[in-house]
Amino acid sequence: MGFNRRTAMKAGLLTTAVSAMSATGLNPARAQGTSRAAAVITVQGEAATRTNVPVVRDRRASGGRYLALATARKPPRAGWYATYVVHAPQPGVYALTAVAIAPVEVPHTETTASYLQLSLNNGPFTESARSQPYWYESEPAWGDLSVLDLGELELRGGDNTLTFRVTEPTVREAGTAYALALDRFTLRRRERVELREVRAGGDGTLSTYRFGEPANLTLGLNGCADRPHRMRYTVVDYFGERVAEEHATIAAGETTVKVRLPQLPPGNYRVAASAADAGDAGAVVGHFACLPALPATSGDANRFGVNVWATSLVPPSRLNAFAAAMRDMGAGWIRDGQAWPAAEPSPGTYDTEHHDRITRVLREHGLSPLEVMSPAPEWAMTAASLPLPADLRHAYRYARRLASGGRPAAIQLSNEPDVDVTSSTGDAHAAFVKAAALGIADTPDPPLVVLPGIAQAGHFQDLLLANDVVRYADVWAFHGYPDPAEQDEPTFPGAADEQRELAERLGAGEVPRWMTECGAFFGVRPGIDLTQAQQSVQARYLVRSMVEGLAAGNTRQFWFAGPPLHDDGVYFGLLSREFQPLPAYSACAALTSLLGEAHFVGAVSGLPTGVVGYEFDSGRGDLVRVLWSSKPVRIPVPGATVYDVMGRRATTDADAVTVSRDPVYAVIEDAPREQRPAPHHRPPLSPAEHIVLSQRYSARNAAPNKDNGDAEPPLGYRLSRRTRMSLDVYNFTSTSRTVTVKASPAGGWSARAEGPTRVEVPPQGRRTVDFTVTAAGGVKRRTDHRLAFTATLDGAEVPPSVSLVQLK
Repeated sequence: MGFNRRTAMKAGLLTTAVSAMSATGLNPARAQGTSRAAAVITVQGEAATRTNVPVVRDRRASGGRYLALATARKPPRAGWYATYVVHAPQPGVYALTAVAIAPVEVPHTETTASYLQLSLNNGPFTESARSQPYWYESEPAWGDLSVLDLGELELRGGDNTLTFRVTEPTVREAGTAYALALDRFTLRRRERVELREVRAGGDGTLSTYRFGEPANLTLGLNGCADRPHRMRYTVVDYFGERVAEEHATIAAGETTVKVRLPQLPPGNYRVAASAADAGDAGAVVGHFACLPALPATSGDANRFGVNVWATSLVPPSRLNAFAAAMRDMGAGWIRDGQAWPAAEPSPGTYDTEHHDRITRVLREHGLSPLEVMSPAPEWAMTAASLPLPADLRHAYRYARRLASGGRPAAIQLSNEPDVDVTSSTGDAHAAFVKAAALGIADTPDPPLVVLPGIAQAGHFQDLLLANDVVRYADVWAFHGYPDPAEQDEPTFPGAADEQRELAERLGAGEVPRWMTECGAFFGVRPGIDLTQAQQSVQARYLVRSMVEGLAAGNTRQFWFAGPPLHDDGVYFGLLSREFQPLPAYSACAALTSLLGEAHFVGAVSGLPTGVVGYEFDSGRGDLVRVLWSSKPVRIPVPGATVYDVMGRRATTDADAVTVSRDPVYAVIEDAPREQRPAPHHRPPLSPAEHIVLSQRYSARNAAPNKDNGDAEPPLGYRLSRRTRMSLDVYNFTSTSRTVTVKASPAGGWSARAEGPTRVEVPPQGRRTVDFTVTAAGGVKRRTDHRLAFTATLDGAEVPPSVSLVQLK
């Protein structure tokens, strides 16, 4: 099918605007021959010469129609595509924008599309693999569509073919889909070829390399040089010292030049490059990391993790390089997850291929995945159960599927359930945790079971733990962030100490504790990300938070987050928006390299006032002291080898070193190994522990909304003087079980069974016992009281169900 440009222009499908037209009165055909004109070309999405993507009508679209694809059907060999003929009045570099749906959630919509791949003039396809901050900051257009910046293309004069293609699915609420929505795209000619890219390290990396390896610096233009382009670049280390200043020339007809970097010590380096005759004006800035020669400890001994959420934050074409970068940074674990509604769009129908493939890639790079269970699908919930399944057998089956599908190393049974905006309660989540944990346990070689990541200690967690969930878990989990107002030098929160004390009070002090989110809130402006000062604060805080968390008894620390991430004016990532390592990335690499297995020995004693120090056994025969101070202080380090926050070996003067806000490491070699506690092993779950009790109330008796964790007591189910409720009894064993249940109300409440309390529950089945709960005359309104249900199975105690109730 041919493409008639003149007909398309009359139909409004292709508009070529030339800036000289309004001044000269030239018609388009004549203007295209005017070399000085700067062109703007707009093409409607439905004007493709070839496409297998449907065209739909919508009055909001600029031409009344647009391309719209949303299908679970796998694409043909050529992918889902649309090819256009674009007439360029002049050759040159053009900026490409499109009114389309972004591949990540943006402030005005949660609907996402597949990552676009582009091919120009039948060349190879290249993914538009921009980072989340670029998409997140896109301006809204209409509906779910935004104005997306897709980079730059170098067009030849005359006709060009441009193909948009998708071959990877996106994850939507209703399931996994191949999705593309394109209203129109616009190409704006740049006045000149300009420097756009600064990166270092090996090809296929995120600008990283290990100390001792040869490394190149690459400078790249956005198009072919029409003449030699002489560039000036400077390289500055984390401490502001200029370590290189050179010139390099990009030859005519080329787009890049590579220069060999001098041998640099481990650290994070900032490169500023610009045209030699432009000074510092318009400099392009990049970062690269020279990693310590000694890699971090791998396998189960590694104590460090990072949150990645790869499906949402890592473009498919970057996944391998990203995974390698996280491993090289010293992360042994990654925390990720998939949407349950997408993974199980209908009962028993699973669509986990996309996420399982991501998990396999992460594992191939030596990373242990911690999978987080998300809220349940809509089909599994009721108004009263939100965000949990009304039938806990769905939780059991889905958790079993997760454990046996992509083979995660651990599964976390929800994320921050205590600070959502639902009315769900600690007892309901406890029943969910038990059912999901049993599903995981009933798989061959099951992954670790990790309790929900609690945002803050309080009433919700207290009730969760009162339901005896710890016996079902291998790991206790929680989160901790500093006060967002602390932008200069954030203070490590007290969450780690609070959780240790809570676990010890419950007799669970031996259960490993993981801080599955720790990080800091840094306020940023769109397009800016972290300033140099903020980058230094982030690097220092990463080290302090990891060290203080381990010193408080945490077994593992997970930083939030690894990929570039901008959310509501806050930046979290260890990588820049160009997927290059920020100083905190290098600080993490130094920390993990030097601490090794990071067995906490104790606080360093005898230090001057204001100096903080912790000592660790690296597991390699070294003792490592991590030291910092609010003000510079000289302290003795006899016999120690000292490294700075970036992992560079530091010079010492008379066996002393200056300690400041930037942590330093004093390594004492050939030190005796410390005695270590035996690892915790959870005993197998008994038949009685396979019985799960779950209280169920009508939606009209729901507890108050948690209001992001800000709700104050009373927080219990809101009951009348007489209220009917149900106790569901689940049997997650392979044989029929006879269970006897009993109500134990308190505070003037009573509970009467409306039928037999001895019930036979079939294998993998459920039986319901109805109760009438009554408040005596002296029960005060709006006051929480505990309502417990217990049970026995063949004389063995079944873990209880404990809720809070109040008289409304």
